[in-house]
Amino acid sequence: MTIQLPKAIEAFFAADRIADPDAIAEAFIETGIMKDRGETHRGRAAIRAFMAAELKQYSYTTEPFFIASENGRTQVTCHVVGTFPGSPIDLRYMFVLEGDKVAELEVTV
Repeated sequence: MTIQLPKAIEAFFAADRIADPDAIAEAFIETGIMKDRGETHRGRAAIRAFMAAELKQYSYTTEPFFIASENGRTQVTCHVVGTFPGSPIDLRYMFVLEGDKVAELEVTV
């Protein structure tokens, strides 16, 4: 099922699809925050470093299939399949947007 994603979220997933940590970091505002696997990464440099390490260790595909917005947050649920423990899994990506960039992202089960 194809869903319509806001520009900032589409930019994030497009960068993730091509496994480009620089492009992923650029999808965020300079002071963006990413929370994933119990860790918080603050700023583009930290997000870039985290994603570079993740992409070296694992390969995966992400297929968004649900979107909802509430209280300034946009939830995108994705089916994720890859070389990581627990694959396949459905993950929730909770976005806070600022203009055409991601201000915050939290990835949860």
